[in-house]
Amino acid sequence: MSLETPNIDSKSKIDSTELKVQRSIRQAEDEIVTAIQTALDECQYGKSGRDILEESQFRNLVRVSDTTDSAEVIKNFLRYQVGRDTKWGRGDQSLATRIISDIDVRIKAIAQAIANTTKSGDFKPIHLELIRRYLGYGARHLKYLRDGKTAPSN
Repeated sequence: MSLETPNIDSKSKIDSTELKVQRSIRQAEDEIVTAIQTALDECQYGKSGRDILEESQFRNLVRVSDTTDSAEVIKNFLRYQVGRDTKWGRGDQSLATRIISDIDVRIKAIAQAIANTTKSGDFKPIHLELIRRYLGYGARHLKYLRDGKTAPSN
């Protein structure tokens, strides 16, 4: 019987830490949503004509983030897309550069703060979850920019 108690305590500590991590991620969502919306509103990328950044292209980036456990793979895919055409923008003011910067700086700092605050020893899954949410919110905002802003008012 005494062998089971440490396992139960260990399991409840893990569950408690995971709940704290999830709560902290939800509390960081406003900052993440604002960051990607600002990037889509202010950065240079294909917004019209032949070079328009399509929702499907942004969703491909979201899918890559959902199928990897590596922030570097996500950034590599985005750089590959930039090399293919100009839809993601090019240069310091481009959407691609901002997304990569946000992954490396802003989202990473939020993830590190969550890992430290919750005493979670595992930074990487927190970082990836935040990246996935950031990109998912970006896909939603791009849909709004493409179709919602110009919707007829009733």
